[in-house]
Amino acid sequence: MKDKTLLLAASGVALLAACGSQEQMPTFDAPQTTLTTIGNPYIPLWDHIPDGEPYVFEDPDNPGKFRVYLYGSHDIEVKNYCGRDQVVWSADVNDLNHWRLDGVILKVDKNGKGEPQKEADVLFAPDVTLKVDKDGKKTYYLYPNNQVGGRNGMVAKSNRPDGPFEVINWSKANPDTTDGVLKFDPAVFVDDDGKVYGYWGFGTSHVAELDPETMATVKKGTKVTVRMIGGFEDKDDNEFRFFEASSIRKIKDKYVFIYSRFTKDGEFGLPTSNYTLAYAYSDTPTGPWTYGGTIIDGRAREKDPDGKVIPSATPDGNTHGSICEINGKWWVFYHRQNGLNEFSRQAMVAPITVNVEEGKGGKVTISEGEYTSEGFSTEGLNPLDIHPAGICCWYTGPKPAVHEWPNNTFYGSYVAAAYGTTPESNLKEPYALKNNINPVVNNTDGSIVGYKYFNFNGLNGKQDVYLLLGMIPQGIEGQIDIYLDRPWTQQGGKCVGSLKITPDMPQTSAEQPVKLDSISNLTGKHAVYLLFSSATKEKSICTLETIRFATK
Repeated sequence: MKDKTLLLAASGVALLAACGSQEQMPTFDAPQTTLTTIGNPYIPLWDHIPDGEPYVFEDPDNPGKFRVYLYGSHDIEVKNYCGRDQVVWSADVNDLNHWRLDGVILKVDKNGKGEPQKEADVLFAPDVTLKVDKDGKKTYYLYPNNQVGGRNGMVAKSNRPDGPFEVINWSKANPDTTDGVLKFDPAVFVDDDGKVYGYWGFGTSHVAELDPETMATVKKGTKVTVRMIGGFEDKDDNEFRFFEASSIRKIKDKYVFIYSRFTKDGEFGLPTSNYTLAYAYSDTPTGPWTYGGTIIDGRAREKDPDGKVIPSATPDGNTHGSICEINGKWWVFYHRQNGLNEFSRQAMVAPITVNVEEGKGGKVTISEGEYTSEGFSTEGLNPLDIHPAGICCWYTGPKPAVHEWPNNTFYGSYVAAAYGTTPESNLKEPYALKNNINPVVNNTDGSIVGYKYFNFNGLNGKQDVYLLLGMIPQGIEGQIDIYLDRPWTQQGGKCVGSLKITPDMPQTSAEQPVKLDSISNLTGKHAVYLLFSSATKEKSICTLETIRFATK
């Protein structure tokens, strides 16, 4: 799509409705050019913020008001993980559908003497913690997970949650290194009594009490605990199966450790994977720990018509995130894989429930979040708004996709990596439709693309309802069947419309309408699925760009 502008299909073209009948296509109002809500991913789609650590902090510019701050790595290297800066996005706690880029909070392009480097350091998954002194002064500490040798334990501080942060632990003996014990995927926590604890690890988990003066080194008289919980390569067949992505929270009187877990082969009916976030809990910040369960599975587990468990999204990849309570509601923040490798990840979110039994030995129960297209719109997406096709939460092909680190091979639909138009336009118009086209590509025969969920209350009572699919036809004859609730009739799915794609359709961006049948009385949330079929195998029928509903 050359100019990222969606065009309306010309009036008078025939379309199929109700999986068979034909009608003449009416004309529709042009789609809005600015997104009202994004969905899931919830950050504007041109930016890629994986490894998100969410915290609610007071807005320094509006005392008494609070914002959610998302600290993550920044997938801008394209051919490798993360990037050479870290940024923060934030949102008013009362408006979680609109996030603001607060800018770069750290870029390490000088050493401890201030001497310039050839290039800035690569920074992986960070964490932030807040320390409040006796006078009420707030200091925010950023642990940027610096990947340069000798700088893994880097710490920076700021008097604002949105930075900028300044490195505070350069070594006096060597200005090219930092002093500190923390290493891969650090998580740091200041307890109510002022004690500070650090967690880290890759394959093997570690915990240590930190010196509150340095916020980086081990407190004198204490030592590092190695193998805080069991690792995935340990021989004792433990349930924890720790891999990476340490994160720590205190909820009431319990300590909750969130991390990336390698599932066992066959667990959940799928091969082993580290694409899940799990949790453990304890009465103390250093353990012993009790395994809790899975909080989110990035594979988006589903069942096919035969009852077999399948991944309905990317089949494998890494994950990193945490949980956060916002206005009394709990959420799990995580990321999804995007494109054909693990280097363009996007921030995702799902509602969860958290229950804590207080007292020694009390249980912590966290529900598993559902992988959906909603984001923070948990009442369901507004069907009359335009949505990027790339917020789909289900994309499968005629045979399963294959993950071979760090790449994915798809035999059907997948979400292509996209980066907006230009950096200047992205920043100036973060929610402009043109900057948020995240196309769904490779829509071959046997592919399914799904969205959970749309709220149909706004369409209730409307007699002429259409689904408008913004797409670029690929010169292949085929058909798209529209199903509600499930993609198969055996599971209660219902076909409510079809669109025929012909080879002579202009291969330019246009909205193609589908007249929908038997939905005028629907209310509440419903999933929408697009089923692709064609006599031409292994060729994409079209590229999907947007999806919206309309009435006449």
